[in-house]
Amino acid sequence: MVQNKLFPTWAKAITQPATEFGLTPLPVITGAIPTGLRGSLYYNGPARLERGGRRAGHWFDGDGAVLAVHFTDTGATGVYRYVQTAGYQAEEKAGKFLFETYGMTPRVPIWKQLGARPKNCANISVMALPDKLLALWEGGLPHALDLVNLETFGLDNLGGLADSGAYAAHPKLDPQTQAIYNFGVTYGVKAVLHIYQCDRAGQIQQQAEIELDGLPLIHDFVLAGNYLVFFIPPVRLNPVPYLARMACFGDSLQWQKEQGTQIIVIDKTTLKVVSRSTESPWFQWHFANGYTDASGCAVVHLVRYEDFQSNQFNKEVATGQTRTIAKGTLFSIRLDPQSGKAIEMRQLLDRSCAFPSVPPDRVGQESRFTYLLMHRFGVDIGQELYGAIARFDHQTKTLTEADFGDNRYPMKAIYAVDAENPEKGWVLTVVFDGNSCSSEVWIFEQEHLDAEPVCRLALPSVVSFGFGGTWKSASVANTF
Repeated sequence: MVQNKLFPTWAKAITQPATEFGLTPLPVITGAIPTGLRGSLYYNGPARLERGGRRAGHWFDGDGAVLAVHFTDTGATGVYRYVQTAGYQAEEKAGKFLFETYGMTPRVPIWKQLGARPKNCANISVMALPDKLLALWEGGLPHALDLVNLETFGLDNLGGLADSGAYAAHPKLDPQTQAIYNFGVTYGVKAVLHIYQCDRAGQIQQQAEIELDGLPLIHDFVLAGNYLVFFIPPVRLNPVPYLARMACFGDSLQWQKEQGTQIIVIDKTTLKVVSRSTESPWFQWHFANGYTDASGCAVVHLVRYEDFQSNQFNKEVATGQTRTIAKGTLFSIRLDPQSGKAIEMRQLLDRSCAFPSVPPDRVGQESRFTYLLMHRFGVDIGQELYGAIARFDHQTKTLTEADFGDNRYPMKAIYAVDAENPEKGWVLTVVFDGNSCSSEVWIFEQEHLDAEPVCRLALPSVVSFGFGGTWKSASVANTF
């Protein structure tokens, strides 16, 4: 564990590899588990950022570990396990890093690297299907896990993905049709955007391909009514240093603001391009949601950055010490889907935030509330991680915030519908408490996010910060 007083408290959560635990009853610290909270909470994130005395080159490089918390009539049980990818198993045996990742090139002769594929870290997010959990990593195939004990079954091609295919980490489940939409990007002389429509079991039913300009970075997209909308920021891969192994993938990405942000609108039924356009440059990692308004325009909510500095900040996280300021704020963009042109762009909230989401039954439709991970008031956002979660009300333009206090760091807020009353919901998060160097599950009433949590549960070991999570209800079908 890092002892240097110059390191921030949050670094305690990532400077040592996470410790797994099997199915374990979770003791209640305060409050009580709501009787209407029945189902499973899942988080995924990079949990091992060091091997053989060498630190990973980027936060995105850590081996994925999944946390599951199951809520039943008899209480809550938790399990935390590394995804047993081929790369993880090989590096465990060798005791050192062996493979190329987003932020590292392997320390082996270049001739040994030819034809080798990057390590599938399985560390970005999860998708809960009826019979399995998928650990997602956008550069390759997902890994299938057991929904209860998180045993790794292996790579899953979803009935239609090629071995060299990619399946991105932020699929969208249409609550009205139960269709799942996602994409993948493959790189060659040109980049190709692959669009997928899957059934509720995750099996691919329809695919399409769209050639892209240059070699862009695309992390997320949005479902907005009858459309799939992609905003492609002006980040391009420079293939020369990357292919020559002079720089890793992440360091070969260049901010080229003169390219602007490209917008591609796709019909979700036919998977055909409706329009393509270009707007002024910005960058985003994640979208909150989208919908089609009464006039037929597509409205998209996202966390917007002025440039690509967040990549540098995420690189520094792996070291346990950050200095780069990368402020993302909640934005709304209204566009004409037939032309792809933006009609209006406006900032909804001037607070540093990330990982936006909406209740699962509002995906692709207008949602009154957006949930956010936020920096606390007054902190240095170049050195601190997020210390609050919040709910933005689009009707009243107000923010309801849960501030976790000094040295406590929550993960992405996950909405869970109440099993007894579908009009009621709960907001869950996993909190790293740097004061006690422990992790807990906190449960809030969604209408009283600024009140004390209704329940806090202790976890057996520290859970490393996760990138993505989901809730799988025990009784409601339209959740992942």
